[in-house]
Amino acid sequence: MLATPPQPHDVSLPHFPKPAVIKNASSQELPRSIAQSWLDRFSAVLDSGDASRLSTVIHEDSWWRDHVALSWDLRTLHGLPAIISFLSPVLSSIRLHPLSLAAEGEAYAPSTVKPIPELEWIQSMFTFETSTGRGRGFLRLAQAEDGIWKAHMLYTALDGIKDHEESTGARRSHGGQNSSEGGNWFERRQKTHTFDDSEPDCLIIGAGQAGLNLAARLQALNLSVLIIDRQTRVGDNWRSRYRTLVTHDPVTYAHMAYLPFPSNWPLYTPKDKLGDWFEAYASLMELNVWLSTSITSSSYSPETKSWTVDVKKADGSTKTLHPSHLILATGHSGEPRIPTFPDQSSFHGSIYHGSAHKDATPSSAAGKKILVVGTGNSGHDIAQNYFEAGAESVTLLQRSGTYVLQAEKGGHMLHAGTYDETGPPTEDADVYSQSLPLPVQFALGRNLTKAIAEAEKENLQGLENAGFHVDFGHDGSGLFRKYMTKGGGYYIDVGCSKLICEGKVKVVNSPAGIAGFEEHGVKLADGRVVEADIVVLATGYDNMRTSCRKILGPSIADTVKDVWDLDDEGELNAMWRPSGHPRFWYMGGNLALCRIYSKFLALQIKGVEVGINNM
Repeated sequence: MLATPPQPHDVSLPHFPKPAVIKNASSQELPRSIAQSWLDRFSAVLDSGDASRLSTVIHEDSWWRDHVALSWDLRTLHGLPAIISFLSPVLSSIRLHPLSLAAEGEAYAPSTVKPIPELEWIQSMFTFETSTGRGRGFLRLAQAEDGIWKAHMLYTALDGIKDHEESTGARRSHGGQNSSEGGNWFERRQKTHTFDDSEPDCLIIGAGQAGLNLAARLQALNLSVLIIDRQTRVGDNWRSRYRTLVTHDPVTYAHMAYLPFPSNWPLYTPKDKLGDWFEAYASLMELNVWLSTSITSSSYSPETKSWTVDVKKADGSTKTLHPSHLILATGHSGEPRIPTFPDQSSFHGSIYHGSAHKDATPSSAAGKKILVVGTGNSGHDIAQNYFEAGAESVTLLQRSGTYVLQAEKGGHMLHAGTYDETGPPTEDADVYSQSLPLPVQFALGRNLTKAIAEAEKENLQGLENAGFHVDFGHDGSGLFRKYMTKGGGYYIDVGCSKLICEGKVKVVNSPAGIAGFEEHGVKLADGRVVEADIVVLATGYDNMRTSCRKILGPSIADTVKDVWDLDDEGELNAMWRPSGHPRFWYMGGNLALCRIYSKFLALQIKGVEVGINNM
């Protein structure tokens, strides 16, 4: 793992020198007493309304991550001055009041942990209230040289808005009124679905994991929601992908809002099975989905603070809708990135983008030389598909290094103790998993990446011997930083690495890429020629903003922000938060992130609707 030049959001965790502390209580009691003492001091500072007094309870080199609880946005503050500056204008109005630490026996009760050998934290989950909401947070205390315990890392996340809580648990709907007055459940359901006599509060474009999770959250907050999708069935966004696709994340990590996968669900889900789950989810959660429906025009009125959206429905009819909010939930990537090359038309074979790959059959693969351009998840999966279909040869063209970890080893290590069969309830794991600022998670990821590399050294050595360049990410931070900043550049190995190590799938490195095409192959920038009959461009996707432009036009796309990668504070750009255009939102990510962040986006939207989020 070679050193790389510094980049934004590179951080080094401080090592707090501390005096010897005489422990006069059991190791189980001491973390709780220290955390409770700090919580009492913290509450006193907050009650005083004087943000400058935070220096008595928070370290100078500290972090505070807030998800919608204090700012109706996703924020990360680094350093005591930034925290004081953020809180000073709002401290008296938000009335943040910590309530209680997690009880003994509950997930994330006070405990002592060492994230790195040189740093010790006392950590605990806690509950809190503000003037408008209730939430849960996470504290991590470090002892300073003077012996005083202060907050090193703080996290606050909104769970619900007072007087506008989710209709779940004790607040669930009655459901027993099935009389003829107003129609029975089925009749009322049909009427709700058509929106003949009402307008949806929210119109969601896309019925994948992003749209479905968000719609369920919004409906639980008593907002009316309509999802439109161009597919003919809910779940076709997965069914229509290549035949061999399975999820690369384990089921224990990938649950959806309110309706977790059954305990006998497979660890990794085949794409058609996942599509069927989406279809069932939409039905069971009573989501309103119009299929084979697309937008023909859209506009926003600042005066009425509403949208006018014309849609073409499955039967060819058109309908004009006036939602208050428009959400693009078509996936965190945009349109396929399809490069063109000199003399491409002279090639006698076929060329297509990986997004168009459905299956490599024996009849289509036999006797064919396959070149797959790109070494991310899709590139590897497509290469494996062609090899198993009996292609004469399969070659991966690699321009730059790719991070590789094995699903059965490193994949489990990523989620061990948090999202696995031994972990806490998913809702608690979600708080914990988001409780550290992303730059801090990147820094801590270095040690995990090293541990994974050690566990997978045989596979990594085999890849290196085969000429495959493994890149461990900037500063050795591994998969998570690549995903959150680039959305790719990695492969979660489900079988193709073994084929590479055994020489069954070849690797050709070309840092300068492709110079052009010839009749029977591809000419590389260094002059080498790779023979090919089929070239698959597994070259990824553009920014999600390109989908906005395609669906909604330039007048909207020109006002919104680019999506993904980190902003100056260290939060994702535009995703799950204000986009740059009033009442337009982006929603996307893997299944787990859609479960987690659909909650925060739904709360932001509900806050707008009840007049407390003045976006």
